[in-house]
Amino acid sequence: MDLESVKRYLETGGYEEDKNASTIEKMPLRFFERFIMQGLHIDLIEPGRVVCSMKVPPRLLNGGNFLHGGATATLVDLVGSAAIFTVGAPATGVSVEINVSYLDAAFADVGISPPLSYILFLACVFLNALIE
Repeated sequence: MDLESVKRYLETGGYEEDKNASTIEKMPLRFFERFIMQGLHIDLIEPGRVVCSMKVPPRLLNGGNFLHGGATATLVDLVGSAAIFTVGAPATGVSVEINVSYLDAAFADVGISPPLSYILFLACVFLNALIE
């Protein structure tokens, strides 16, 4: 693919003309989080720990028909933030780094839950530094 085609693909989301632009701009606030998390079930919640599961919905599939890596990273970010709230933090701040190890593909209508097919290890390091 030539560079101009790659540029056009990235700028238009794969469409020759961006016919979805006006629709996308009208999406409700925080639509993306709701789009990813709809169908998530909390199996256990306690201070410092959130265990959840979900059946992979077709809307979160990539071109290979399995859970999109971006959806996985978003779930890690959002559920990780929820775990921070369980210890009484008033806010979570901004994720600086997220590292996801993909152990296997999760296909449509397959349940993902720990510890069988999806394991999340969340380590949070809080640093107090003077920034000049």
